[in-house]
Amino acid sequence: MKNYIKPFVIIFTLFLSITACDTDDDLVFTAAPQGEFAFTNTFLSEYVLPAETSTNNNIGVVFSFNDADFGVQTNVSYELQSSILGDFTDATTVSTLSNANNQIEVSIGTLKTLAEEYGIVAPNSGVLNFRVRAFPGDTSSTTEMFTETQQITVTLLEASTGSGSGIEISSWGVVGSGYNNWGAFADAPFYTTDVADVYVAYVSLVDGEIKFRENNEWTNDYGDDGADGTLDAGGSNITVTEGDYKITLDIANGTYTMEEFSWGVVGSGYNDWGTTPDAKFTYDYVTNTFKVGVKLTDGEIKFRKNNDWGEDFGDTGVDGTLDDGGDNITVTAGYYAITLDFENGTYTMEETDIWGIVGSGYNDWGATPDFSLTPLSNDIWVAEIVPIVDGEIKFRVNEDWGTDYGDTGVDGTLDGGGDNIAVTAGNYRIMLDLANLTYELNQVN
Repeated sequence: MKNYIKPFVIIFTLFLSITACDTDDDLVFTAAPQGEFAFTNTFLSEYVLPAETSTNNNIGVVFSFNDADFGVQTNVSYELQSSILGDFTDATTVSTLSNANNQIEVSIGTLKTLAEEYGIVAPNSGVLNFRVRAFPGDTSSTTEMFTETQQITVTLLEASTGSGSGIEISSWGVVGSGYNNWGAFADAPFYTTDVADVYVAYVSLVDGEIKFRENNEWTNDYGDDGADGTLDAGGSNITVTEGDYKITLDIANGTYTMEEFSWGVVGSGYNDWGTTPDAKFTYDYVTNTFKVGVKLTDGEIKFRKNNDWGEDFGDTGVDGTLDDGGDNITVTAGYYAITLDFENGTYTMEETDIWGIVGSGYNDWGATPDFSLTPLSNDIWVAEIVPIVDGEIKFRVNEDWGTDYGDTGVDGTLDGGGDNIAVTAGNYRIMLDLANLTYELNQVN
């Protein structure tokens, strides 16, 4: 009996081994979608696309997303898709600037091409539909995951033919240590008025001196020898003190005037009725209005001149009309673009995305509120006299890191999620051109 059992055990063991080997060879590891696959960045409320072609290769929009999980270890590829119908039965793969590290960048030129395919024509706006497809293996794979559809609004600009208000930038400007360190960057422009040879400029000055010159050069300039308001060709520098001014240049009569001039937002909804400076409006010559980008809290606001109650506007009828000394305007917390139209006696308040300045060079990376920039026409954003310290800065939307710009190449180009921008201490005039994805940091002093 003993001799029979031993061979049987050996044969049975061999059978199990062979069966196990066959079973291993037959195992198939099937990839299957697991968990959520979604976008991780936030998107702007509007993407403005310029008519000019010089910026076609700049980044227009960025799509960031988490890793797609197929339940097994496998290489996963990603592609961006577009759908005119919106249900992706007509899905097409979008050409991209880059596709790496869970981030896809699409150029301005590609967005313009897609907009045309969607039937959007300048100067109109429309919605483009996108999603990201994830798949193991090659593009023919039938195992795949998709993000939810992301719609973005694009606006196609027409080629610039001047301002809609009829007001134009003149050839005259303000230069000096009180504005641009004697020409370290462009002079502050004077604008045309309805009177020939009379021009007006709205400027924020620092302590120093200024003159008025033509075409950003010294061939033709005016100073004031007697400090009497008379324009003297090649005359003495004009001493100025820090503040906001309206300067009127009357070439025909050889005179000029300078008056303290600013409009701001004041109230419990912004600065506790003046415990800190009012949020200052900036002149937009394209629309002949004054604009400001501002973060408000629940409360009330009014608009007043020169941080003083000598002249102020409210809205007694809650009808968008500027009423002299009128009722306080109730506001809720959020980010707003506010426009004052003195020509028509109206104002508008639009809750929208507001770009701000953040960094060790300004607010210790968000320890205090970001410095809000003001949106002007043609997707230009400006900030006047920003106090910067040695460090680094970036630009972000609504004090949040969902959307931000840096400068990876230190070339003045805005790069989505790009490198921090090194800055040195001083007061700066800062401009973002979101249509062309460029920026300027102009140190005043």
